[in-house]
Amino acid sequence: MVKPDGRLTLDLDPYDRPPRDACGVFGVWSPGEDVAKLAYFGLQALQHRGQESAGIAVSDGRRIVVHKEMGLVAQVFDEPSLTALRGDIAVAHCRYSTTGAPVWANAQPTFRSTPMASVALGHNGNLTNTRELAAMLPADNSLRTLSSPEGATSRTPRIDATSDTDVLTELIVDSAATAGTLADAAASILPRVRGAYSLVFMDENTLYAARDPQGFRPLVLGSLGPQPGSPRGWVVASETAALDIVGATFVREVQPGEMIAMDERGVQSRIFAEAAPKVCLFEYVYLARPDTAIGGQGVHATRVQIGRTLAAEHPADADLVIPVPESGTPAAIGYAEASGIPYGLGFVKNSYVGRTFIQPSQTIRQRGIRLKLSPLRDMIAGKRVVVVDDSIVRGNTQRAIVGMLRESGARAVHVRIASPPVKWPCFYGIDFATREELIAGHSTLDEILKSIGADSLGYVSLDGLIAATQQQPGSLCRACFDGHYPVPVAEHERGKDVLEPTH
Repeated sequence: MVKPDGRLTLDLDPYDRPPRDACGVFGVWSPGEDVAKLAYFGLQALQHRGQESAGIAVSDGRRIVVHKEMGLVAQVFDEPSLTALRGDIAVAHCRYSTTGAPVWANAQPTFRSTPMASVALGHNGNLTNTRELAAMLPADNSLRTLSSPEGATSRTPRIDATSDTDVLTELIVDSAATAGTLADAAASILPRVRGAYSLVFMDENTLYAARDPQGFRPLVLGSLGPQPGSPRGWVVASETAALDIVGATFVREVQPGEMIAMDERGVQSRIFAEAAPKVCLFEYVYLARPDTAIGGQGVHATRVQIGRTLAAEHPADADLVIPVPESGTPAAIGYAEASGIPYGLGFVKNSYVGRTFIQPSQTIRQRGIRLKLSPLRDMIAGKRVVVVDDSIVRGNTQRAIVGMLRESGARAVHVRIASPPVKWPCFYGIDFATREELIAGHSTLDEILKSIGADSLGYVSLDGLIAATQQQPGSLCRACFDGHYPVPVAEHERGKDVLEPTH
C-alpha cells in the first residue's frame, strides 16, 4: 500500500493473507460529550475489521470537519488532531478495501457538501451493483466516464476516488436536492442498492444508520447515559464490543432493511425495504471479536461450541490440543473440553509484528509466519498434537505451521478447522481470494492434507457450524462454503477494481 507521502506499507506475513472484512463503522450523537474521542476508542475496538485507513467526521451543528489518513487508528490520530474535532455528532470508519484501491482518496468517511445538503458517510460491506448505481449519477457533475460490458455509460465520483461508497454518497447527496431531507434522499436511494451495506452517516444535526435488507454485516444501537431509559446520547457500531469500550448500553440491532435517525427527538425508525435476513456466517467463525454478540449469541461461546462439535465430528488420538492464536483459541478450548485431551499453548504470538513501513529482507520473507508465531518447543516435543485454526484460505499458513510443529519435535500433527472448506469467494464484504486461489476451491480433502503435510485433517461440518450459532439456518449467508449467493452478482461487478480506469 502506498501512502500519500510515497511510503509503502507491507503485511509481513507473505504466506497466507487471512480473510479480511471490509470495514468497521461507528457513530455517536451526544451533545456535550467529547464525541471525537468516543469515536476514536470505538474505532480502536473495531480495528480488526479494517487496517488500511481510518477517519472521523465531526459536526458542531454548523459544519462538518473530516480527518482521515492511511494507517491504523493510533497512527492516524493523536491528541491534537482529536482536540481539533469539536462537535456533538461523529461518524468514524476504519477500512479494508473490497471495492476501490487502498489509497487515501478512498479512505472514509466520505464527505460531500452542496447548497442543499452535506453528508459524511461510513460503509461496511460491498455493493454488488456499483456500475449500475454509477450510471444513475447525473451527467452534469463532471465525473469521469467508464464503459460497462453492456455498453452503458457509468461514472465514478471524483477522478481519484474509485469506491462503491463514493458512488453511494454522490447519489444520496444528489437525491437530497429534490427529496428535501437527507433521510428522504437515503430512503429513495437505498431500495435501489444491492449487496452488503451497514451505513453510518450524518448531516450537520442528525446521525443516521442503515442496514441492507439481508443484514449481511452486523450493526447495533446503544445508548449513552446513567440509565437506558434516560439516554444522554446514542451510539451505532459494527459490533457490541465497540459499545462496551465507550460505556454505551446495548439497545438492539439495527434491523435488515431499516434506517434510523438519532437527534434530540430520540431514535426514529424507518423501514425502506422488506427484510430477508442472511447474516454472514463467517462473522461467527472469524471476523467478529470474541467479546461481541451477534443475533443475541456471544461469539466466544459460539466458537467454543464449534470446537466441541469439531471434536465430536473429527476425534484424534493425541496428547495435546493447541490453537493457532488468536482466532483458533476458543475452538481449541472447546475441542479440548469435549475430547478430554489437555489444552495448552503451542505458539507464542508476537503482537508487535504486523503492518510496517520497512520492507523485510529476502531472508526474513523466507522465515514467513515465524515473524508472528514462534513454537514452544518444550510443549511440543515428543507429543501428538491437535492444532486448531479458524479456516484455511490458500493453505500456505497451515503448511508453515505443520512444518514448525514437526521441526519442534511433534510426533504427529492433526489439523482441525473450525469452519467448513472455504470454496467460494465472497462478494458481500470479505476480501476472500478468487476461487482459483482458494485451496478448497479446486482440491479434495486428501489433496489438501497432502499439501499441508499433516497426519490428518478435519473441518467442522456446515450443519455443525450452523447449529453452534443457534440461528435459523435460513437466516444465514454461507455462500463462501456452499456457493449459493443470496444476492446475484454479475461478472462485471466482481472484484475490487470495478470502477478503476483500467477495468
